[in-house]
Amino acid sequence: MVKPVPILFVLLLLASCAAAPAPTPVCTHRDEADEKSIGYCQAVRVGNDLHISGVTSSGPMEQAIPRVYDELKIILEANGLTFANVAKENVYSTDIDAFIKASAARRPYYGPNLPAATWVQVQRLFRPTYVVEVELVAHYPK
Repeated sequence: MVKPVPILFVLLLLASCAAAPAPTPVCTHRDEADEKSIGYCQAVRVGNDLHISGVTSSGPMEQAIPRVYDELKIILEANGLTFANVAKENVYSTDIDAFIKASAARRPYYGPNLPAATWVQVQRLFRPTYVVEVELVAHYPK
């Protein structure tokens, strides 16, 4: 025989399954006018995560990589973080072999704290002269 479940118990169980309200995304700009004209934020914080839009560079890959990571360092620091807080890195390159060959240039930025990473070759980036674009997701410590 099945015993009836008290209604209060069922209501408490259902209430515990309700999702907490989602955190409100907070946008930060490096160049607000330019970013708004294109339609993006340089970085968006959602809860304890910071999503950094792709940073690009032109020129030979050996020079482009440090320029990109120097800019990413500035963005991280402006948001109270360092490369030690980076959990995910996405790299888009118009020449993945050149990126792989010069990729050691990114290691000093991360030190021993390597992120999960995806590196992809693409046909073209936002401007035809760009050779690499890197986006990051960093996590704020509690």
